[in-house]
Amino acid sequence: MSNLLFPWGHHRRFNSYTEYIRKTFSGRIQKVVVDAGFTCPNRDGTKGVGGCTYCNNDAFNPSYCNPEEPIHRQISKGIDFHAVRYRRADRFLVYFQPYSNTFAPLSRLKTLYEVALDYPDVIGLVIGTRPDCMDSEKLDFLQELSKKVYIQVEYGVESCYEKTLLRINRGHTFEASLAMIEKTRKKGIRTGAHFIFGLPGESLEEMLESVVQVSNLQIDTIKFHQLQIVRGTPMEQEFILHPEMFHHFTLEGYITFIIDFVERLNQDIVIERFCGEVPPRLLHKSEWGAIRYDNILRLIETEMERRDTWQGKYYIQHPGSSIQDPES
Repeated sequence: MSNLLFPWGHHRRFNSYTEYIRKTFSGRIQKVVVDAGFTCPNRDGTKGVGGCTYCNNDAFNPSYCNPEEPIHRQISKGIDFHAVRYRRADRFLVYFQPYSNTFAPLSRLKTLYEVALDYPDVIGLVIGTRPDCMDSEKLDFLQELSKKVYIQVEYGVESCYEKTLLRINRGHTFEASLAMIEKTRKKGIRTGAHFIFGLPGESLEEMLESVVQVSNLQIDTIKFHQLQIVRGTPMEQEFILHPEMFHHFTLEGYITFIIDFVERLNQDIVIERFCGEVPPRLLHKSEWGAIRYDNILRLIETEMERRDTWQGKYYIQHPGSSIQDPES
């Protein structure tokens, strides 16, 4: 099958976001991250304090992002930052990434989003948020906006297991994610989801079994992250005290796992990332050394080629399936 086109229309062995974007826009598009100064409901006291136990947004916030600077200035810096590496990119998606970027009154959201869309060569928005920070009024606005420009909402789901979401102080249930993803898709808005592998208390078998529920989600895109223990987080202390509660992925072990997962994954879901990157200075321990994502991606694709496998090779549709916590 290596010499044939896969169902997603290209030769790569997974439904690649890069190829999806190239096909959608007939060219290269670059994301520019901005920090609009949002917070989260489990940080400001609305639902709780302290945030998710694994979270330190500095771990994935680019150096050019500064919430004290206006959005247009951050976009300008971001475009300059990417100009050297991505010289062919002349159109941009503004990515509202840190924290929950719909956790504000609609009037404020309109102002921020419109400022971003007014910037030259910006053709759309990607909005990272939580399912409990979205409502019908905001969805109606984004639906109208999506008729004019590219709009994608990315929900942090993180796990299919309620026991895990409670343990990491996520502040919402998996059922809440399911409901909001369905509402978003019904509005015709492109929808993405994030998942973390290696959260405390989850076995390798549980993580792999969750592919059934993930495959049933009504999402366009997905991002996978291996758990990385970030300095100064509550999870770092949990890891120090109870390392036996965590599944420790070596690089080789993660490559094997993620391929096992992806070959069972619905082939209609576009994969944006297979793993995450955190600056080594922020990590409790750098398990994989200084290897960059591009190199890991090559290792994954090389191993998929060696195994002669691809996304969805063993996918089985399970209508209405769900995952139950072992103790439920």
